[in-house]
Formats: sequence, structure tokens, C-alpha cells
Amino acid sequence: MTLPRPLPEPRSRAADIVRVASGNFLEMYDFMVFGYFAAAIGAAYFPSDDPLGTLLKSLATFGVGFLMRPLGAIILGSFTDRYGRRKGLLLTLALMSIGIVTLAVTPAYATIGVLAPVLILFGRLLQGFSAGAELGNVSVYLAEIAPPGHKGFYVSWQSASQQVAVVVAALVGVVLSSVLGAAQLAAWGWRIPLVLGCAVVPFIFLLRRHLHESDEFERRGEKLTSREIARSLWAGRGAVLGGVALVLMTTVSFYMITAYTPTFGKLLHLPERANLWVTAGVGLSNLIWLPLMGALSDRIGRRPILIACTVLAVLTAYPAMAWLVDEPSIGRLIAVELWLSAIYASYNSAMVVYLTEVVPASVRASSFSLAYSLATAVGGFTPFIVTWLIGRTGNLAIPGAWLTGAALISLAAVLFAHRQPIVPSVDGPGTKGPAAS
Repeated sequence: MTLPRPLPEPRSRAADIVRVASGNFLEMYDFMVFGYFAAAIGAAYFPSDDPLGTLLKSLATFGVGFLMRPLGAIILGSFTDRYGRRKGLLLTLALMSIGIVTLAVTPAYATIGVLAPVLILFGRLLQGFSAGAELGNVSVYLAEIAPPGHKGFYVSWQSASQQVAVVVAALVGVVLSSVLGAAQLAAWGWRIPLVLGCAVVPFIFLLRRHLHESDEFERRGEKLTSREIARSLWAGRGAVLGGVALVLMTTVSFYMITAYTPTFGKLLHLPERANLWVTAGVGLSNLIWLPLMGALSDRIGRRPILIACTVLAVLTAYPAMAWLVDEPSIGRLIAVELWLSAIYASYNSAMVVYLTEVVPASVRASSFSLAYSLATAVGGFTPFIVTWLIGRTGNLAIPGAWLTGAALISLAAVLFAHRQPIVPSVDGPGTKGPAAS
């Protein structure tokens, strides 16, 4: 009989958090850069006489990567459940890096014609495919290395690393807009943050190469085959919608208050540089709230936080946006974004760890990733959807209504799907969450 290894020292666990979160940072950094410079990227690859049409094409390309996430969740998540968290995290990082390089070096439409948007689309699809399992792999890994009673705090660092990416990407945007003129920024300046992302790829690979496999995965017995994993996911195809509904408010609110903020600020005719500063402030706010509320969920449980946050979003999202667009100003934009940030981060801190607790261990990475990716396939299109809704209705506050709808769906999931396993396992019933949930 093989004796279990002793728990790693806190310093070792902290190092593993940094190693695993670094790739998550890179993925979100590139996504944010694309969102922040959507107008310039649209002009480079989707030229048109209609500025709104060009912006919509660019935002659609931003969103289309999310359609690949469910496929990535199934294929790459199954790989992780079979061969280990460490190998899965290295694979997703490799695929993600190819997508980032493609976006950074592809010439503009004026240089190579229709091949340019085709290559950009390929890069976004590959990024979406890898991201389908990246977030799930990171969340599952952090949950499995967390000491008892601290899962909420540990898993919160998955989302916290994304907020660091939001802040860094926004600050890079602020610096570029200060140093370069508008014409330079539109012509080639938007490539600089993408190239910076490429430059850190080798460093992140070195970090992840030294990642320790989770003890919980190593202690498991015989691993399921790909066919058994697929059968388990298919058997739970109805119940997995509960996980999708649970995640929906997170994805809609996150992309609305981060990637879409600079674009929305332009629609309100607010200064571009100030919009980027607000976005950086949102990322910093999220970074503060996430570990705090994750730790609180370890003490009082996940469900009270989930209910409180969804109710607050339902009651305040649209009124807050209506107040902002009534008299647009940077001060009001900051107030609304920070309020929505507090709701998002508090909800997400409890929701992500809750989702890791209600899926069975044998298919934890693939089932978590599938539920999350399906929700992100909707939420990731938020910048495109709300821009289209504004164009159709003329109502600049309509993003608040979109968030309200997502919050209602997530609230229903919290109320009616409580303590039910998301996906049944082929080797037995799913493990329910601990009492704290």
C-alpha cells in the first residue's frame, strides 16, 4: 500500500499558485488587449465605411473564440482528467501561445487582403479552444491543493490572476495612449501589447514546467477512459445546464465591466485615457474583493453570498446604468463600475469554488470546464450583444438590462439547483459539496 504524501509546505503551495496562475494571467491579458483595442483591430482587419459595422465585426471576432471553448473543455478537459493537471496545464499554455503569436504578427488587411481576417479568426478560435480548459484546469488544481477549510480562498486566486491581467493591460493602454498619437495607435501601436504578451510566454513555460501534480489526482485509482468521460458528460447533459446558469452572471458581468468599458466609455464620449484608468481601477477592485470574499465563503458558506449578489445585481444593474447615461461623467462611470465590480467579484469568489465542489472528482476538470465554457460562450459575446442592442434601441443603459437577465438566471440556478451534482459520474454518484457550501 502506498502511503499518502504529507501536505506540502505553505511556501510550496504558494509557489504552485503563482505557477498555475501565470498562464491564466497570460490568457486574460491577451483577451483584454483585444477588447481594449477593438476599434483599432477592426480598422486593421475589417475595414469598412461604417465605423459601427467595423466595430461590430471586431467584437464578433473577439466573441467567436468563445464558441470554441466548449469543444476545448471536452477534449482538453478529458486529457487533464486522464493524464494529470500538470500535463493539461502545459498543453493549454502551448496552444494559447500559438494563438497569441498569430494575433500579434498577422499583417493588416491592406497588406495581405482577405487572408488577414482569416488568420485573426484562426488565432481567436485556437485561443478559445485552449481557454475552454485553461480556467477549469486552474480552478480544479487550486481546489485540489488547498488545505482543508481554505478552498474558497485558494480558488479565488484563479480569478485574481485575471484581474492582474486586466490592470496590466489597461496600464499598457494608458501608457501607449500617452506616448503615441491617435493615428500611430490605430496604425501599429495596438500591436505593442500583443508583442509584450508574446515576450513573457517563455518565462511562463519555465514556471509551469516546475509545477507539482496535485496529490489528490495522484491518489486516485484507475483513471477513466476518454469514452467513459464522454459518456459521463452526456449522461449529465441536462443537469450541466444548471452549471451554465450558475456561471452566466460571472461571465456577463466580467466582460461588461472590463473588456467593454473602454468601448462603452467612447460611446458616452468620455476621454479614452480616462476610460482605461477606470478599467484598471475595476481590475484592482476585483483583485481586492476576490480573495476577501473567497475567504468569507469558507466561513459562512457559498450559498448566502451567491444569493445576495444575484439579488443585488437584479435590483441595481439597470438603475445604475440609467443613472450613468443620464449625465455621463468619469466620476459616475467609476462609481457604477466599482459597484458592479464588488457584486461580480463577491459572486465569482463563491461560485467558482462551489462549482468545483459539486462535480464528481473523476471528471472534475472536464465537467467544470464544460459548464463554464458554455456560459462563457454566451457571456463572452457581451461586448458585441450590448453594442448591437444599443444600436437597435438607442438606449445606452441597455447593458444593465442584459446583466439583469443574466443575474436572474443565475439566481434561479442557486435557488433550485442547490446541493445537486452537476454531472453524474459513470463510477458512482457525484460528490456533493461540503457543509460549508
